[in-house]
Amino acid sequence: MTHFSRLAGLLLFSLIVATTAHAKVLENIPYGDANKQKLDVYLPENSANSPIIFMVHGGAWRFGDKHNHKVVKAKVARWVNQGWIFISINYPMLPDSDPYQQAVDVAKALAYVQSHSPEWGGDTSKIIAMGHSAGAHLVSLVLTDPSLISISHGENLQGGILLDSAALDVSRLMSEDHPRLYDRAFGKNPNFWRKVSAIEYLNSAVKPLLLVCSTLRSDSCPQAASFKQKAKNIGIEVQQLSVKLSHNQINATLGDDSRYTHDVETFIRNLDPRFSAFLTPAPFTKTPLPSTPLAPKP
Repeated sequence: MTHFSRLAGLLLFSLIVATTAHAKVLENIPYGDANKQKLDVYLPENSANSPIIFMVHGGAWRFGDKHNHKVVKAKVARWVNQGWIFISINYPMLPDSDPYQQAVDVAKALAYVQSHSPEWGGDTSKIIAMGHSAGAHLVSLVLTDPSLISISHGENLQGGILLDSAALDVSRLMSEDHPRLYDRAFGKNPNFWRKVSAIEYLNSAVKPLLLVCSTLRSDSCPQAASFKQKAKNIGIEVQQLSVKLSHNQINATLGDDSRYTHDVETFIRNLDPRFSAFLTPAPFTKTPLPSTPLAPKP
């Protein structure tokens, strides 16, 4: 192969190495054939058996991007600087791909990461899945639906962090007053609502989950509470962290030096003692995680 051919191949697959203030970035790595099936890998200065955060952006199942600064900036600045590998993915969205197929693609991306993370210095036994909004909904499915767990090899994960999803029980969501964006995502078929409801798949094998919800909304914390109660009845470890932050702030400020970030890190630390070496010492020791009162419905 000529030098030119090798260069063309690199450009074709967009394996671009970039540098930020805290991380080297491998951009647009394909985990499938579709244009949107790409992921970015943010690497610490020295990665060796590094833990991994696998992040799925939101955007009403229709828009959004892995590069969005609210998805990446604060999280990379905090955790990659402490030795974590941070992975942010794209996936095909509406109208080309319905929410369940989106979850299938997320599962495929997670499987790809587990297959290839040793090449980046990652430890496949130290992976946490995280998502915000629609991305949190997709992660909830990947971590509960046995079919998706099989695709993603989700049984190998340590746990998941769901950032402000109001769609853990889509059947309930669609039976109540709701924004039109949910109609565009989930349609009118109750069978499909059940198919895309993580609460329907809860079983004793589900990994520990942290449900972060905004008390400034009327829907996400009640959904989290119902999910947590069903999980408790089954014997699954699910914690709810209710915070007085907006939907966007829950995503954008995670990683800032705040009580909120430290509470999320407490959950991470409790998943596996090996994570402690990659987290700053916790200045707060309150256990269990605090839960502020729910805001009244508007």
